[in-house]
Formats: sequence, structure tokens, C-alpha cells
Amino acid sequence: MDFHPTEEQAAAAGLAARIFRDLATHERLAAAGTGSDAELWKALVSAGLITAVEETGLLGLVLLLEEQGRTTAQVPYAATCAYGVLPVAAHGSPAQRAALLPALGSGEAVATGAFPARGRRITAAPDGRLTGTAPAVPWLRDATHVLVPDADRALWLVRTDAPGVLTEPVETTAPWSAGRLTLTGAPAERLGVLGPAAGATGPAGRGAYEQVLAGARTAFAGLQAGVCAGSLARAVEYTSTREQFGRPLSTNQGVMLRAADAHMDTEAIRVTAYEAAWRIDAGLDARAHVLTAAWWASEAGKRVVHTGQHLHGGMGADLEHPVHRHFLWGRQLDAYLGSGGELLAELGDTLAAAEDEEEDA
Repeated sequence: MDFHPTEEQAAAAGLAARIFRDLATHERLAAAGTGSDAELWKALVSAGLITAVEETGLLGLVLLLEEQGRTTAQVPYAATCAYGVLPVAAHGSPAQRAALLPALGSGEAVATGAFPARGRRITAAPDGRLTGTAPAVPWLRDATHVLVPDADRALWLVRTDAPGVLTEPVETTAPWSAGRLTLTGAPAERLGVLGPAAGATGPAGRGAYEQVLAGARTAFAGLQAGVCAGSLARAVEYTSTREQFGRPLSTNQGVMLRAADAHMDTEAIRVTAYEAAWRIDAGLDARAHVLTAAWWASEAGKRVVHTGQHLHGGMGADLEHPVHRHFLWGRQLDAYLGSGGELLAELGDTLAAAEDEEEDA
């Protein structure tokens, strides 16, 4: 396997890094509160970084989301790409691709997803109308479309302005413009199927659901790698300039060891996310690799953002300090698509199933 980015992926990541660095400043993030930064979103759209994901693939998206995570930029980039651009490109019907992909690329449409399906009580009627609730959907307040899995894990596209769709703001650990989605006989279009009929055949179904969830877990693991890298960079800068007893805190052995552990954890998140994304892009079996990346993002990510805050001493307890945003994002990502224990249980089932498949073969 080769984790070296292509020329296109490296160029896109470099452009994203520059935009996030210039616009996702502490002052702008503080002013945004729990909302999204409309000017930053417009800059990403104008730079072609939404449409670029179709060309750069999941590994390219992971690289781009790393850059977002470094600054905790408040835009619906991860959601739009993981639940909009990539699923529609891979599983959408020709009509859905023609209608949605240009709209997502131009910023006219913003997507998110009511994932994962567990715990959701969303059912589809024979005429394709959905009923149920998703208590916390990230970036729902910005979304025009939501990708919704029903109880059978078929995927449906729902417009947030459709009749029978109610969105209500909710606050989550991280300021992700989240909302509660309530569907009451809401019209929906099944992904990859012409017409609303739930009984129609097409590529959408459990296989598509699993693929979208795997892509989302990998993408958000990449985001977590950036969040952790940003937190650690702030801690290194702080401990290198803050002095105690006449010398920088960074010369203290305990500080060095905590920072070294955080660095190794961050690299583990990054490399496992790269491997999962690379395998998915290559069309290889990546089930275990995705869960491994998600586990590292959950468990190690939590450790790193705690370390970043701890190494700031009393400053780390200041809710207005920039490092606190990394702490909030890291904790949100810790459990968003599965906590460590849940992911280990899934990984065990996956490995057991793979062993059974080998024996049967």
C-alpha cells in the first residue's frame, strides 16, 4: 500500500490548509459561537474543494479533513462530503447524481446524515414516506438534504424543507450546528432508486448503508487526526514558551513524556485512517481496518485532547482558550459513530465472520 498522496490530493490538501489557516482564526470561531462560518464555507466552495472530493477519493477527503480538524473550523465539510458527495457519486441514480452533485459542489445544497442507524426508530411506508426521529444530527441546521437510513438500513434522501420534516436546534459537546430531526410521513427518495417505492430494486440497501457508514467512520477518523494534531501543536507551543523555575515547561521530563505519548497516539489515528481510506478507494475489504481506525480515533483521540488541555495547566481550564475547542471536538468524535467498547465488539464480530468465511472457502 502507498499512503503518499497523489499530486491532486496534495494540491487540494495544501489549498485547504491555507484557507482554514487564514479564515478559521480564534476570533472568527469565537464569534461564530455554535453556528457555522458562512464566509469560510463560501471560500471552500469557491476553491472547488467540495467537488474535488469526487476526484481525490476517500483518502483525499481524509487529508482535507485533517486540515479542518487542525483548526476546528466550523463548517459542514465532513458531513456534506461523507453523507452527500461520496454516497451520491457511488450509489445515486443518474438523475440523483445530475441533480445533487452540482448543487453540493456549488454550495447551493448542504448534506448531512442521520447515522448510525442503531437507536433510530425511522420506518418507511410503501409509498416512501418516512416516520421517526433522529435526536442529534450534526450540521442539521445548515443542511438542505439529509441521508436517512430506515429500520431496514435502506438509504433515503430527505429535503429539510419538505412537508412532514421538523428540525429543531440541539446543543452537542462540539459546536456542530446540530439538530433534532423529526419525520412525520415525510416524502423521501431512495438513494439509487428511481421513484420512492421502498420495494424497488437498486444498489441502495444494507450494502450501501455499510459502505456509507464505513466511509463516514474513516472520514471522521481523519478529522480526529487533525483535531489531535492541532491540540498537540498548541500544547507544544505553550510549554515551549511558558517558563517555570527559570526554564520552559517543555524541558520537564513529565511534560515531554505526555507530549510524546500524545504524538504517538495522533500518528496511530492518522495511519489507520489512511490505511482504511486507501483500501476502500482500492476496492479492497476494509471492514476490520475501518473499525480499527475508528477505535483509535475514539480511544486515542480522547487521550490526546485531554493531554493537550492538561499541558496548558490552568489555562487549559479556560473555556475561552483555543485548546478547549479541540477538547470539545475530540470528545464529540470519541463517541459520534461508535464508542471504543462498541467498536471493539463490532471488530470482534467482523474478525469472527471473516474467519468463518475463510473456513467455508
